[in-house]
Parts: sequence; structure tokens; C-alpha cells
Amino acid sequence: MSYADPQSVTINAVATSLPRVGSGQDSGSFGSNDGAVLLSVSHAYGKRIRRSIKLSQSKISADALIPSQNVRNSMSVYMVVDHPVNGFTTAEAKYVVDAFTAYLTASSGAKVTQLLGGEN
Repeated sequence: MSYADPQSVTINAVATSLPRVGSGQDSGSFGSNDGAVLLSVSHAYGKRIRRSIKLSQSKISADALIPSQNVRNSMSVYMVVDHPVNGFTTAEAKYVVDAFTAYLTASSGAKVTQLLGGEN
């Protein structure tokens, strides 16, 4: 089963529609019309199963060394769920993912702020 087309993400209160731009046997990708936002989903099957989702954004900004020139900068955030072929149901794995995302977003994203600030 595939993700619906299009997907939508909201970055800094701005919703962006992401139509499907790629599809493979165990992967799919969605991108904004200007190519600045990309969402990709993939699955790898072996002794363990790895499922990943990645959101990337790029933007044009002044070059730090040559301020009169612009450069493209990008960043990405990933979530990888690595689980055994047997032993965890989808519901049980979802409980762990839910706990992780709740931990990161609690208190208005305080843990994400700590992570991005380099705390450990």
C-alpha cells in the first residue's frame, strides 16, 4: 500500500503540498514544486526490518565567506524504525514510536531544542 498522493507538511506554520515525485518497490518520495521540500519513505527487508522516513528542506542564503554570493543549504530529519522480523506486532512497535515522538515534542519541543543545542 502506498502513501496518498499528495502528502502535506507544515514547516513554521506554512503548509506545503508534496505530490509524488518517485516510486520504487519499497520506497516513495514526495516533493514540493520548487524542489525545496522533500519527503521520502523507504523499507529494507533482511534479518531485520528497517523502515525510514526523511524530511528535507533546502533554501538559498548568503555565502558566509562571500556574502555577495548565494548558496543552496539543506537540512534533513530522519526517523528509522529497526525491528526484528518476528517478536513485535505493528501495534507494539507503534507504542515505542509514539513514546519517542511524544518525548521529543513534550513541553513545546524542549527535547528537540536541547538536541539541536548540542546537549547530551
